[in-house]
Amino acid sequence: MTVSSLADELRKTLPDLRGRLMADAPLADITWFRVGGPAEVLFTPTDEADLAYFLARVPEDVPVLVIGLCSNLLVRDGGVKGVVIRLGRGFNAIETVDGQRLRAGTAVPDVRVARAAADAGISGLAFYRGIPGSIGGALRMNAGAHGSETKDVLVAARAVDRQGKLHELTLADMGFTYRRSALPRDWIFTSATFQGTPGEPDEIKRQMDEVAAYREKHQPIKERTGGSTFKNPPDNSAWKLIDAAGCRGLRVGGAMVSEMHCNFLINDQQASAEDIERLGETARARVFAASGIELHWEIVRVGEPLAGRAIGSALVEEQAP
Repeated sequence: MTVSSLADELRKTLPDLRGRLMADAPLADITWFRVGGPAEVLFTPTDEADLAYFLARVPEDVPVLVIGLCSNLLVRDGGVKGVVIRLGRGFNAIETVDGQRLRAGTAVPDVRVARAAADAGISGLAFYRGIPGSIGGALRMNAGAHGSETKDVLVAARAVDRQGKLHELTLADMGFTYRRSALPRDWIFTSATFQGTPGEPDEIKRQMDEVAAYREKHQPIKERTGGSTFKNPPDNSAWKLIDAAGCRGLRVGGAMVSEMHCNFLINDQQASAEDIERLGETARARVFAASGIELHWEIVRVGEPLAGRAIGSALVEEQAP
């Protein structure tokens, strides 16, 4: 299908769809790296029912990818085939329930959950102040910071599967491990309920200020970056391994390993997505050569390269003499 025909076909197939379908939609402007090609079709559902209607009726051979705030996402230069779903206003509600519980839609930024918890006197969620993503990403990756993880505070979640069926999930259902949920990748989370403990708003806000100050001092948060690039290996730190391999300040094209924090890649000179991925793969290769430890990407890489271009470890193999 051409770009226009896929969007047109979906509109015919889904006559009762209430959300917005956009063909050939730019993604670079919404990713924190500010790189990447367009989505063949971008769908913004109105609410959970609209999302379920879409998933139940979209043809099985049409690829579907959900994105959030794109703070930890690298979209390749050739863009994303099929449909990219971005949850918006209909998934942005947040409310307190049952005293020390907070329910949030998965489009809600993590920092907003921390602030809402502080206002309600709910302790235990201040760590979300240090995570630059949305609740949907936090559920998918068991996001954490400053010694706490999503698994420590989640009590329930809702998700819609690829067939449009709604699932009510418990913490045990999530199958959380380090930076990972065991649920199928094509399930789309729609809301989450968190459990905290009673706390004083002023004290919680003080904790949040400490988290924010730490991030500003130790991480390049004002740069075009994608957050932590690699997962920490067991009993080690990715940034220490990258630094020890001589990669601090390493550059590929318009992308550079941060001087402030070696586990962050920065687009500081109009980098392409390929520049950033090649830089990450180069750092991985050098770490393995120096230590025998294989780093695994925490940044999620999606989409296609430009025609004839490589991806992943093949980008480093291209450079081999």
